[in-house]
Amino acid sequence: MKNYKLIAGSLLLATVLLGACNDEFLERFPLDEVSNETYWNTENDLATYNNTFYHMALNDENIPIMHGHNNGFASHRHSYWFLDGLADNLAPNHPRHTFYQRIRSGREITPTGPQWFGWRGWDFVRAINIGLENYPNADISDAARNKYVGEARLMRGWFYAQKVMMFGDVPWVDKELNIDSEELFAARTPREEVMANVLEDLTFATQHIPNDWGDGNAPGRVNRWAALAIKARVCLNEGTWRKYHGGSNAEMWLREAAEAAQEVMENGPYSLYSTGDPENDFNAYQRILDLSGNPEVMIWRRYQLGIYTNHVQSYYSYTGGATRSFVEDILCEDGLPITLSPLYQGDETIEDVFVNRDPRLRQTVLHPDDTEKYKYHVADGRDYPRIQGQPGGRTSATGYHVIKHYNADDMIGKAFNTAESPAIILRFGEVLLIYAEAKAELGEATQADLDRSINLLRDRVGMPHLDVNPPMDPRYANDGISPLLVEIRRERRVELFQEGFRYDDIRRWKQGKKLEKPDMGIRWTPEAEARYAGAIIQTSVDPDNGHTYIDVYKNTDWADPVFDESKNYFWPIPLNVISQNPNITQNPGYDG
Repeated sequence: MKNYKLIAGSLLLATVLLGACNDEFLERFPLDEVSNETYWNTENDLATYNNTFYHMALNDENIPIMHGHNNGFASHRHSYWFLDGLADNLAPNHPRHTFYQRIRSGREITPTGPQWFGWRGWDFVRAINIGLENYPNADISDAARNKYVGEARLMRGWFYAQKVMMFGDVPWVDKELNIDSEELFAARTPREEVMANVLEDLTFATQHIPNDWGDGNAPGRVNRWAALAIKARVCLNEGTWRKYHGGSNAEMWLREAAEAAQEVMENGPYSLYSTGDPENDFNAYQRILDLSGNPEVMIWRRYQLGIYTNHVQSYYSYTGGATRSFVEDILCEDGLPITLSPLYQGDETIEDVFVNRDPRLRQTVLHPDDTEKYKYHVADGRDYPRIQGQPGGRTSATGYHVIKHYNADDMIGKAFNTAESPAIILRFGEVLLIYAEAKAELGEATQADLDRSINLLRDRVGMPHLDVNPPMDPRYANDGISPLLVEIRRERRVELFQEGFRYDDIRRWKQGKKLEKPDMGIRWTPEAEARYAGAIIQTSVDPDNGHTYIDVYKNTDWADPVFDESKNYFWPIPLNVISQNPNITQNPGYDG
């Protein structure tokens, strides 16, 4: 990736090599172009070929493992900032986000062709397998070769883990295929077999990729520490899936997750970003353009004018806004949930919501008094929040404008698709959360474990430490998990908000029932109606407290969300995939 200076020669090389075959007419090697038979000689050849994987992964629609922001018009839909719209953190209601609304409401239909982030990108696997078959031809040491073998296997394992998360069983392919390969018409490989192969790939990668490629934490090659973090993420996902959905060796996967995370925590060069300013540190580094040298950021994607840019800041309002569900999950400053804390001031006005709360709330959702601080919306001078229907400015469907990634300076004076907001693909804070959750799921979490993971995140924002025996939040008493796991999951939701994890988390925890709750916004009172004159909204009364709130999807196609436990934990296989290969069977519930 290396600042995206993947030269055209690398792409031409990939095109030639991916199209190479073994027919007799290729026995005479061309002298004026790169060929498969003459290329694989040096370490630089392998490095140049592997650059192609990073370039291919820029297409988040096809290969979403290193999900960032697509450039140009596609920035409005393909950004990891928007993925929480699949779940209950964001409430997008812009027509361009119908894809998110449909899945969020449980009304996914079987597509005719590959869907976003879905059954696509298999050319990525083919590119990797071509490399793996040819790396042995290079006349270099095994140690040098295995760096690139490990890099390729990391990418393959990561790609397959994402596909398994979305579809369950998927066809495992570990060699180059041609038009006559029987594997083109193979059935889906059982999940546990695929994931065993994934674990082998990721483990090999963590044993052979170097600790440091010498790129100074620029957005370059994935190093060993990042590979360990990716392995920890994948193993946590698989371990919890097997624990709650059924499957063998759940404990093994959870232990692999904990051990990989622990290796990064104890021996890696990363730490949480903190300047000792709890009122700003949480979102300060999320809103800058250059993350070089940041101690927390492990993998990131740079966007730079003239090389690769985006338009994602201008599409920020397409998130619809944070939900009441998310906002109410954030603790009070005494470390207790709003259901238990005497410090909670209620939600009669939006200002009340922020009183005595975890500082991450005000660094995630826009407080009306912070409009000038953040130059929101490009310092237009209007009062915020603004609700959809109000004239002028930037409006929100929920009233809770998201501020976590907002950077007005990346919009002011910039034309379409010239913005440079980076994408944080992997950060050390996630590693701490993985460790804490894996240890708790194993039933082994101690106070010391919490102090070197969750409580470091809390220290950054000046919050009280999580105790190993916290009180049970009554809202989660029926979830069938311990109070400690409740709090670790809450911490994950708050810390990783709008970083693309919530939908997969709910599914791996087998908590799809949480998606049956309608997405609400701010409380709606006569005073609010006057304050937000012109707002065009629907409202509903919360039967639990008798108060009225914005009901984002009421009287729309996405009202009354459903979650079919027998169906919605997986996505449907596209119809054209099954028509091309009848041995690919459909996931349950999508045959009708």
